[in-house]
Amino acid sequence: MEKERRGRFALMMVLSLVVAMMITASCSQSLAHNKSTAKPTAAPFSVAFQMTGNVYPLGYYSVNLKIGNPPKSFDFDIDTGSGLTWVQCDAPCQACTLPRARLYKPKNKPLRCSDTLCRNTPGALPCHHPNEQCDYQLAYADQGSSLGVLLNDHFFFPTTSTGVSLTQLLAFGCGYDQHNPGPHLPPPTAGVLGLGRAEATIVSQLHANGVLPNVFGHCMSRTGGGLLFFGDHPLRSSPNTWIPLLPVSSNPHYSSGSAQVVFGGKLTGAKGLQFIFDSGSSYTYFNAQVYQSTLNLIRNNLNGKPLKNAPEDKTLEVCWKAAKPIKSISEVRNYFQSIAIQFATPTNVQQLLLMPEDYLIVSKNGNPCLGILNGSQHQELGNLNVIGDIFMQDKWVIYDNEKQRIGWFPANCK
Repeated sequence: MEKERRGRFALMMVLSLVVAMMITASCSQSLAHNKSTAKPTAAPFSVAFQMTGNVYPLGYYSVNLKIGNPPKSFDFDIDTGSGLTWVQCDAPCQACTLPRARLYKPKNKPLRCSDTLCRNTPGALPCHHPNEQCDYQLAYADQGSSLGVLLNDHFFFPTTSTGVSLTQLLAFGCGYDQHNPGPHLPPPTAGVLGLGRAEATIVSQLHANGVLPNVFGHCMSRTGGGLLFFGDHPLRSSPNTWIPLLPVSSNPHYSSGSAQVVFGGKLTGAKGLQFIFDSGSSYTYFNAQVYQSTLNLIRNNLNGKPLKNAPEDKTLEVCWKAAKPIKSISEVRNYFQSIAIQFATPTNVQQLLLMPEDYLIVSKNGNPCLGILNGSQHQELGNLNVIGDIFMQDKWVIYDNEKQRIGWFPANCK
């Protein structure tokens, strides 16, 4: 979701070494680019990547992808709220955040406006003629933006197990004009790996090419790093908690239907809430009513406990101070209760259970700080609620676009 990103470039901005890929012997080393006549097939393999990063203090998770010929590595911020993958590119580049040697150098011609993928790309700019190049512009909540053009180039997915490389000609954004007038620094990554529900995402294009199913998942470790996979991973059938996604036509994000928030067994008062699962946000955002109700319940629960407000700690909006600095996130269980988000499905009620360490961080000052922020401060969110990385730590989260559902289960993501 193109929104304020973790207090950095935007609420959108989600690469370091491909570590594993399962591929059958019948797969060829190079597969053709997406064609309108291509028929998707259920390919029996997946692509797996090692992630780096954390919620705090870095504020992002990233993976590494190789692009071009010869292939060059670029690290990408993982963002399930964005429908386009783009990289800072020397075309030439204006206001890029990386040295020129780390920028992507385009060699291929841009996509044209007549290309179907151009018409279905989020942020695509209006065209006056079908032969014009396909330009896009993405704007973010902190008033930052990225302007660029769509290109095709080869992506390489090597495997350490067989030595076979899967090569795909895929479309992505060449971002040559970045602006960040907001108060926060842009991310140190080269670009954004868009994993939203649009046709322009890498996973969607691989599916359209008949390479792998339109399924992916991530496991973000609380202590840093984790795993990301594309395709028919064995974990696809593992979650015992699945919720249906709203149709893309009604919401372009990974959005749930009716839900409500529970703290320590007590409802926060609001029902029929809608939540977006967005790895492009480090923290979770509640709308004004739910945020204030949840914060009041937390504060009431802290009465009589040896914690006091710490307004001097500006790490997040709300922090507390103990008699002695907290050294480990596990210590927050001594003071705080669990939170749960209850999703109403057509057949039952499913629950995303969050222990205190799933919604709090420990600042550099040793203070517990609330990783739930007030979404009313961001107009683009409206009445929506966003589940960010902090809620998804140490869980496998599976995005099944074929069955239009999302699932999760606890895991050790180290």
